[in-house]
Amino acid sequence: MIKVFSRSAVRKSDAEKISSGTPGKELMRRAAEGIADHITKGEKVAVVCGKGNNGGDGFALALILSERGSDCTVFTLSDVFSPDGEFYYKKCAGKGVKIEAFYENTDLSSFDTVVDCIYGTGFKGALTGVPKIAALKMNNSGKRIISADINSGLDPDSGISDLCVVSDLTVSIGFYKPGHFLGMAKDVIKNKVNVDIGLEPPDNPYGVYEKADAAKALKKRPAFCNKSDFGYIAIVGGCRRYGGAVKLACMANAAMRSGAGVVKAAVPDVIAAGLSSRVIESTVFPLSSENGYIAFSEDEIKELIRGVKVVAFGMGAGQSEGVKRTLDYLLGHFTGTLVIDADGLNALSRMGADRLKTAKCKTVLTPHVKEFSRLTGKEINGILSDPISAAKDFAKEYGSVVLLKGTATVVTDGDTVNIADTGCSGMATAGSGDVLSGITAALCGYNEDILTAVTAAAYINGRAGELAEKKTNCVSMIASDTVSCIPEAITELLNTGE
Repeated sequence: MIKVFSRSAVRKSDAEKISSGTPGKELMRRAAEGIADHITKGEKVAVVCGKGNNGGDGFALALILSERGSDCTVFTLSDVFSPDGEFYYKKCAGKGVKIEAFYENTDLSSFDTVVDCIYGTGFKGALTGVPKIAALKMNNSGKRIISADINSGLDPDSGISDLCVVSDLTVSIGFYKPGHFLGMAKDVIKNKVNVDIGLEPPDNPYGVYEKADAAKALKKRPAFCNKSDFGYIAIVGGCRRYGGAVKLACMANAAMRSGAGVVKAAVPDVIAAGLSSRVIESTVFPLSSENGYIAFSEDEIKELIRGVKVVAFGMGAGQSEGVKRTLDYLLGHFTGTLVIDADGLNALSRMGADRLKTAKCKTVLTPHVKEFSRLTGKEINGILSDPISAAKDFAKEYGSVVLLKGTATVVTDGDTVNIADTGCSGMATAGSGDVLSGITAALCGYNEDILTAVTAAAYINGRAGELAEKKTNCVSMIASDTVSCIPEAITELLNTGE
């Protein structure tokens, strides 16, 4: 698992290291050496330095590169520097390193590599003025771009930016930050590495799941087993208006491919026949309907959930009183794990999130940002600006596991925060969320640790999507392509460590 720390946690760790006796100048030198190791000797290098400690890293880098024989020029965006930055600025000046002010007409075309040292983790807001001009110049230079710590203009906690430097390599300093993974990170960071400069890790890191972590939710199955060992799953949703049969078929197949023992797909009776031909290995459970939507029937839901370990609810169900009443009944009577998605989340928004506090079941919520905004009452931009805190605070207050979808997915129970960083742009297509819910339901069916199961599901879903995109392309890919690659993604995990 890759440990990830927030901006405030990294600042605290840095301050504690300095107060314990390691000078800031020494930490700056270590950071600069870590960056210098990714620059080939003899390259012609431009280092673009801001006024803070990130600029100081740049001055220290220029000094080291010059000592190693590289032709290095520093471009400054300010004539005011941090105390440690000024120390290395004067060192550079004393050693004859070329230092020039950055202007709108500064030409970067003669350099092999340009290093972005404008802003580090202290950045907030939007690039303006000379820093904005410098970022645009770097992005349009056609040169190899290295960003020190994090791309200037990219928020370290959210990965969101109006404009930022786009890097070929980002050299994280000390620890990775959420912004290296969340939001726009995949679009603006081609490659990333982390440099250890000797900071003590703060408590309670976030964890980015790796293959070995996701593999913990899967085990090779003994010969002496049967389908009941791996969970009876009920998938409840669909309606006539929204093509629910197709959605539920995709989801049921995803659940079966992810190892569920038995899947019962419960849909309004008016679309049950259309579902039967699409889910050969699953049981279709017709529910009473009204105007094409699920009509609440206590007797039917009682029968459906008998012996079931996990219920996934809401996909393609539409918004009707019957859907709302069915969800309310499940929250009040089901004792397994309830995965709430799509129109289930919309129904929960209408009844109020406080209903979760009295639920008899474990609850897993799988919203995208717009659904989470409706559920919490928070503005979308507010959630995007700090998705980890938004998800963590909600999970803590309402006793749920929250899976907040995004380019990287945040999964939290209110105490622990996991990040699944798999996935691709080809998954931005109808039905991808249904696939994820199917995988999630399946893994919750045979794992007692729900947080691990849900994070592993997000990892598998993203990895299957990556494999599908390689076989198709980011434009033509559809959700069923992801389903077809679930076995390959799971095979990779089962073979981990062999």
